[in-house]
Amino acid sequence: MKVAVTGGSGVVGTALVRQLVAEDDQVVALARSPRSAAAVEAMGATALGGDIMDPGSLKDAFSGCEVIYHVAGINEMCSLDPDRMHRVNVDGTRNVVRACQAAGVRRMVLTSSAAAIGEEKGEVATESTPHRGHYLSEYEKSKHHSERLAFAEAGELEVVAVNPSSVQGPGRATGTGKIILQVLTGKLPLLIESQVSMIDIDDCARGHLLAARHGTPGERYLLSGFTTSVSGAVAMAGEVLGREVNVRMLPLPVAWAGAAVIGAVGRVRGKRPRFCPEMIRVVSHGHLHDGSRATRELGLTYTPARETITRMVDWFRSEGLL
Repeated sequence: MKVAVTGGSGVVGTALVRQLVAEDDQVVALARSPRSAAAVEAMGATALGGDIMDPGSLKDAFSGCEVIYHVAGINEMCSLDPDRMHRVNVDGTRNVVRACQAAGVRRMVLTSSAAAIGEEKGEVATESTPHRGHYLSEYEKSKHHSERLAFAEAGELEVVAVNPSSVQGPGRATGTGKIILQVLTGKLPLLIESQVSMIDIDDCARGHLLAARHGTPGERYLLSGFTTSVSGAVAMAGEVLGREVNVRMLPLPVAWAGAAVIGAVGRVRGKRPRFCPEMIRVVSHGHLHDGSRATRELGLTYTPARETITRMVDWFRSEGLL
């Protein structure tokens, strides 16, 4: 079967392309640069020049494909240009949906986000949880709008959304993966206690494949393997490392004050700050995601938490990051 992937050289896209190639699918991956093209070609996929913000480049890339995996997007906190994130995540999704329709694609699997669910603080989120009605971050807003747009404009295109919680494992050294690495190396000794849901990166990729095979059009599937406290995750990482990871849990008022100062300085300097009020708002809210529907309806099994953290630590070591 011929399939295409947007964002195939990204963290989730890379894991997905590898699994698709292993399944013997004929895989086409959009590439915006020679470096991205080389990365997907090295995995055994065919790289085609294309950009989700350039509608004219998509129809030909999708020609003859049965399934499109739309993974590409921007995921960042404290953005200096949130409008760009909205354009890529929302308008880019519109471009992909329309290109799929023009090319006669049967099904599109949309990489949404567990953040798009929008559950209340302390609530265990499922796919049917009502959105709280306000957004914790610009990223959450963009992914929520992207998902709604994809379903609204699907027409005869079968659109299935997958909503991964925090994706961790080998290959992830950016975003939350970078924060975890900084904690393990002692560069980030202060954290905020909260609840976090995670999924192993390979489970996330398998969830995409299973959604393409078994997902119900117009439905979304939370991909979330386990939930733990921040302190619990740190303790587990320390056990894997064989040493104590020294961090202090910062009182929330102190975290808010510090983030406000750091965020303001970053904006003045024209550089995206490491911390800002948006980030504190998201972290302090916490997330409790129930990924059991993907097990019941798609057949997805989850990697145990300790195994995911072990794989992550081993990869950090192999890359010389620890």
